[in-house]
Amino acid sequence: MSASDFTMNTDTQGVATITWDCAGKSMNVLSTEALMALDGFIDKALADDAVKGIIITSGKKDFAGGMDLNVLGKMREDAGDNPAQGLFDGIMQMHGALRKIERAGMDAKTNKGGKPIASVLPGTAVGIGLEIPLATHRIFAANNPKAKIGLPEIMVGIFPGAGGTTRLVRKLGAMNASPFLLQGKLSSPAKAKAAGIIDEVVDDPMAAAHAWVLSATDADILKPWDAKGYKMPGGAPYHPAGYMTFVGASAMVNAQTQGAFPAAKALLSAVYEGAQVPFDTALRVEARWFVNVLMNPSSSAMIRSLFLNKEALEKGANRPDAPDQRVKKVGVMGAGMMGAGIALVSAMAGIEVVLIDQAQESADKGKAYVETYLDKGIARKKTTPEKKAAVLGLINATTDYSALSDADLIIEAVFEDPKIKAIVTKAVEDVIPEDCIFATNTSTLPISDLAKASKRPEQFIGIHFFSPVEKMLLVEIIKGAETGDRAVAKSLDYVRQIRKTPIVVNDARFFYANRCIIPYLNEGLRMVSEGVAPALIDNAARQLGFPVGPLQLVDETSIDLAAKIARATKAAMGNAYPDSVVDDVVFFMEGEGRMGRKANAGFFDYDDKGKRGLYWAGLADKFPRLDEQPTLQEVQDRLMFSQVLEAVRALEEGVLEDIREGDVGAILGWGFAPWSGGPFSWLDIIGTPYAAERCDQLSAKYGARFATPALLREMADDRESFYSRFGPEATAAA
Repeated sequence: MSASDFTMNTDTQGVATITWDCAGKSMNVLSTEALMALDGFIDKALADDAVKGIIITSGKKDFAGGMDLNVLGKMREDAGDNPAQGLFDGIMQMHGALRKIERAGMDAKTNKGGKPIASVLPGTAVGIGLEIPLATHRIFAANNPKAKIGLPEIMVGIFPGAGGTTRLVRKLGAMNASPFLLQGKLSSPAKAKAAGIIDEVVDDPMAAAHAWVLSATDADILKPWDAKGYKMPGGAPYHPAGYMTFVGASAMVNAQTQGAFPAAKALLSAVYEGAQVPFDTALRVEARWFVNVLMNPSSSAMIRSLFLNKEALEKGANRPDAPDQRVKKVGVMGAGMMGAGIALVSAMAGIEVVLIDQAQESADKGKAYVETYLDKGIARKKTTPEKKAAVLGLINATTDYSALSDADLIIEAVFEDPKIKAIVTKAVEDVIPEDCIFATNTSTLPISDLAKASKRPEQFIGIHFFSPVEKMLLVEIIKGAETGDRAVAKSLDYVRQIRKTPIVVNDARFFYANRCIIPYLNEGLRMVSEGVAPALIDNAARQLGFPVGPLQLVDETSIDLAAKIARATKAAMGNAYPDSVVDDVVFFMEGEGRMGRKANAGFFDYDDKGKRGLYWAGLADKFPRLDEQPTLQEVQDRLMFSQVLEAVRALEEGVLEDIREGDVGAILGWGFAPWSGGPFSWLDIIGTPYAAERCDQLSAKYGARFATPALLREMADDRESFYSRFGPEATAAA
């Protein structure tokens, strides 16, 4: 990026228009150089008597997509031995530039003599792309319902640190600002205006802004917080109403994060402390808490996994070199919940779908699932009747295999039985074109074995969707022993079309995600058999940032599924099977008919409406509680290492080829402690020497499942981190 990211032109009426347009990028992102260029143009316009006012806008269809997050890393690097000071100085420089826009040359004492500065948002404005407009005096947005406006930083482990936090709270009050700050809520322009974030939504925002700039008075450009007698909407922390707001907000943050996400707590601290001091001091408070978060290794790990790595994988970082493989027509075999979900996301992406089942009634039921989903979307104003008609029009629900004659991708989602899958594979291959890729949606069955039923194993691949398909962001693509590059490219291009995040792994028992989830569930069940309190097990997991604990997750996925997996694994592994203690719990629950939520009875009791109650008291009768319960740390270490060591073994064995996929897949696939950045990032945070030492302690106490993998031992001896050895920079240099 260069200074040319911003340009300025002044018209004959004295309105200077500063246009943001990053060359070679589809979306504007802010760099340090670009910020300096913007600052320079503001100086020039404020100093020029011929300029009556300023408009800041974009040369693209959207306003801006945020900050170039590499800038923060560079600030830290450039500061050498004192990275916190370097970050603080860099952020305060940003505050200075935005505060200059806000004050616009007005006299410090009289608040008069400033020049009106408006911002015009043609489309999406998020992150710094909203923080800059918030510093201007009036925000005009185009009447563009597809545009998204908001501050999503909390989603990647930071918070709005360029004044967005301080300004939004002073503009809306802490209570009304909280959904946009603490949840990263994005809104359409109309909703952003209704919430008070922006000022006007018009068909021609440039014309409206131009007229406003030429007519604005001193009072129009003075921000409320710079005027005498300003009172925060909803009350400051020492005001009775404000006090209750902050008590409630603190409780809400802790309930939602269990203390595992540093950014949410830091954001709340910045708001609480900043609300009690003058505006300029509040910006310094915000900057200090922002630096506090940036210096926490959690934020770097979250930014890397949930922003940089996720984006790289979605853009095809590991795509083989093959021509464009975008899918035109997909055949979905099996119209159950998975098949219907796959049909839904495919048709929503504009792909023609043939949804096939044995009986027409079943196929129609699968299509009806799509219709119900769209009807709910219409009720919530997320979609329209026209969009519903278009999506349903793309789905042909049928029993007729000949409808697949021009498909270019098949996704088989029939029952998890190799014999049934083999029959379907052969029948489908008799009618599809020779170059059609065949994918099987399986969560456990080895792809290389299933490919034996195919005439073209190089075109046979696994595409593992997570349930429910329409909600889960991850798709696991599994290469069989003979899978070719074009099948991988086709799968990746398809996943990109349906706007999900792919990881590509090699074939092995349970692939990657389930390979790591099952030990997590098993460790929880093992602890039950040992007499550890169920509440301690599940709450320990939630305080690590997992959405649900292992026992609750078993209830959600069902005991009979756990029993089925246990029996199949035992049959496959024979004497090497390590989990008979776990089976004692699973088979006991199965024998008691406590199959989980679906049976209204599992590790929890449920009422007749299916609402979860307390843990089932009968569990303690069979597995008596220990008089002395283990520490929270001990339980958490067992839950974390049981998963993380599987991830390391998957890398060691070549199932995982890229640690970025291991980290992103863990967070999106099963909610692995998002604050940690994923299993490999977590190991880098705690350090490989400590990880190996802790594994030795756990394996001595609990058994070989915690044995230190050879790769981790070697890295611990060399004091290596996973990203320094296996990260993209390291592999590029190798």
